[in-house]
Amino acid sequence: MKRLKGKVALITGAGMGQGRAAAQIFAREGAKIIVGDVDEKAGKETVALIKKSGGDAIFKRCDVGKEADCAAIVKAGVKAFGKLNVIYNNAGVLWKDKDVSLVNIDMENWKRITDICLMGAVYTCRHGIPEMKKAGGGSIINIGSISALTGSSIPQDAYNASKGALIILTKSIAIQFAKDKIRCNIIHPGMINTPMQHKYMKNDAWLKAVLDCIPLGIFGEPEDIANAALFLASDESKFMTGAEMVVDGGFMAT
Repeated sequence: MKRLKGKVALITGAGMGQGRAAAQIFAREGAKIIVGDVDEKAGKETVALIKKSGGDAIFKRCDVGKEADCAAIVKAGVKAFGKLNVIYNNAGVLWKDKDVSLVNIDMENWKRITDICLMGAVYTCRHGIPEMKKAGGGSIINIGSISALTGSSIPQDAYNASKGALIILTKSIAIQFAKDKIRCNIIHPGMINTPMQHKYMKNDAWLKAVLDCIPLGIFGEPEDIANAALFLASDESKFMTGAEMVVDGGFMAT
């Protein structure tokens, strides 16, 4: 079933992990994909994978922390495919070595993390929403984090604050643009087996401690988040907006 047939989807951070999984799944379901990533090689690899499977996609290098890049990728996508129906704000960074307590963090690191994890979504929505209006509506999917829902004894304040702000931004966009048939929802992933986590997963003690906190006893896979995003991108979720979807193996239920 082509659940996204006729739709055009912009996915940031689509060069690897959750973003690449979503790009491939969305394409399989009929969408044309605008692949955005700061890593040109990885982004072009995603496009090649989509085309090899019979899908259609373009790549545009995009540093989501820069408004000009976000404006340019929206423009390039609309030029290539004629419209924009879905914005999937997936790009993010997890710098546990640089992202520490607010009393100790280098404020340049704070700014760069918030530029990517929060302002990237602001910029793509700022430039993408007018195109979605022209298309008659659409779906915006933001990636939050369970880190935005609870405090932590090991602070990563810039990331957590960014994801927390993204929750209220999601709800504000949902209310503002409901009249334009634009929906906006946010997914909070738990621990997912992506390249961002791989260096931490090599620590056996850390790995055991994390798995002990997940009732299902496993890490999620990129496809677990991508499939949740697919539902939100499709018309199957037409009565959902301003909602938070937690996909974490039960971590927040404990």
